[in-house]
Amino acid sequence: MQSSIQLPGSNILFNISLTSSSVLQIVKESQQQHGLRHGDFQRYRGYCSRRLRRLRKTLNFKMGNRHKFTGKKVTEELLSDNRYLLLILMDAERAWSYAMQLKQEANTEPRKRFHLLSRLRKAVKHAEELERLCESNRVDAKTKLEAQAYTAYLTGMLRFERQEWKAAMEAFNKCKTIYEKLASAFTDEQAILYNQRVEEISPNIRYCAYNIGDQSAISELMQMRLRSGGTEGLLAEKLESLITQTRAKQAATMSEVEWRGRTVPVKIDKVRIFLLGMADTEAAIAQAEEEETKERLFESLLSECRDAIQAVREELKPDQVRIKYCPLDSGKVTNIQYLHSYLTYIKLSTAIKRNESMAKALQKALLQQQQPEEDGKRTARPQDLIRLYDIILQNLAELPQLPGLEEDKGYLKEIGIKTLVYKAYRCFFIAQSYVLVKKWSEALVLYDRVLKYANEVQAQAGTYKNSLKELPDVQELITQVNAEKYSLQAAAILGEWIFVSFDIKPLSERFETFCLDPSLVSKQASLVHFPPEFQPIPCKPLFFDLALNHVTLPPLEDKVEQKAKSGLTGYIKGIFGFRS
Repeated sequence: MQSSIQLPGSNILFNISLTSSSVLQIVKESQQQHGLRHGDFQRYRGYCSRRLRRLRKTLNFKMGNRHKFTGKKVTEELLSDNRYLLLILMDAERAWSYAMQLKQEANTEPRKRFHLLSRLRKAVKHAEELERLCESNRVDAKTKLEAQAYTAYLTGMLRFERQEWKAAMEAFNKCKTIYEKLASAFTDEQAILYNQRVEEISPNIRYCAYNIGDQSAISELMQMRLRSGGTEGLLAEKLESLITQTRAKQAATMSEVEWRGRTVPVKIDKVRIFLLGMADTEAAIAQAEEEETKERLFESLLSECRDAIQAVREELKPDQVRIKYCPLDSGKVTNIQYLHSYLTYIKLSTAIKRNESMAKALQKALLQQQQPEEDGKRTARPQDLIRLYDIILQNLAELPQLPGLEEDKGYLKEIGIKTLVYKAYRCFFIAQSYVLVKKWSEALVLYDRVLKYANEVQAQAGTYKNSLKELPDVQELITQVNAEKYSLQAAAILGEWIFVSFDIKPLSERFETFCLDPSLVSKQASLVHFPPEFQPIPCKPLFFDLALNHVTLPPLEDKVEQKAKSGLTGYIKGIFGFRS
């Protein structure tokens, strides 16, 4: 038998059948939708109270009236309607949420801890009643197991809060075993919820083991805490205190730190603890897969670094007064000042890494196919990346100004190369933003600037390649820019744009050079000059026979016939044809 209940202020109906549904699923859905997503236990307790009142009214299972209380118990005979089981589950959840609310308030009011234990005992009592009723034949095997795991979970929390480590560990292990078996018996989708609960209680088990005497548990606890970016629930404060104590013991053996060839003594405990924990946090950041986890770890590291810097500043004030009246040699700084520079370098470098990690995540989003904005979510844009790289460049600009490093040429050269790398990426995404608005000429100029920066990096890297391994690959950027330029040139020709130029050569004279020419896609394409311009050519040669004037010809008289002289008579005869 199933029934439906409508959540207050919602049109969604939930089927709540404990005989066929998951106890853990009902609990988790109620918690996530009514305050626990934001850690608001008071809101969730109010929801449980209202839901109990609605259920009792619907089932006519009221505890007396306004004037008199009449206690009633749920018996096996009433289980024909499974909503009676839900009554007990909501009673347990209400008591548990009240205990968690009191735990938050007990930080400032320690006496509320007694009330907290009382409410946890009440929650365990309701859970045991639920487990007893689920032994009925009317309840399926899956719900029976889930009721046992739920009881073991609340029992473990009560024992944990009372610092009964062995009993708490046994209860948590029982809960973990049941949920692991349930996860292996169902599909992957159903197993996700069980596995999440197992991961939630694993740090509690390791903390109990540590308090029993297992010293190896502390390293696992620290890794769990770093991977998750922080622990919630009963374990949060205890684990933070334990990690701080462990690092404080290790810090007692740390006396100095070396940076850029100079060894500096470390006498401040807070700085020692930070420097010891920094390596663990950086390792956890490298192993983290989710961007949210990385961001939490970066913020945690930056917060600890700021606290360490503040502790150094407090020690630095009397040192600065002494230097005012007893100045040191020019160019030298005291050990405490150099330590302050080192911590500031760590803070700025961590901020750069955090922004770079965020930029990589945005780049992946940009590379994916752009989808229309849904549910009010804004898609990634190049402008977001430009802002991140602006912040990175601001941090890099502060690094050369740190006291004690003014004469370190290798350090300054390294910072200069890093600046060129991030300037190249910033120019690249500015060009991308111009491409989106079809400003082809501006984008092409910026792409050329990117190539200029990238070539400078490759020319100057040389001996600094080992220290620049963590930087983005400029060779990959050069390849991408070249590809983008070709596609941009094609888009510029085929797209719709306006470009005016008065010194564009015809196509026949610029086969090897790209130039924006709108006439190429029009009816008056500028292919050649027409009419062609006059060009000078060699004229036909003139020959003058100057040598003839200096030549002496041989006599020819002997070869010419001598004709007889004839007078007038011969002439007349010649006229009339009487020549002989």
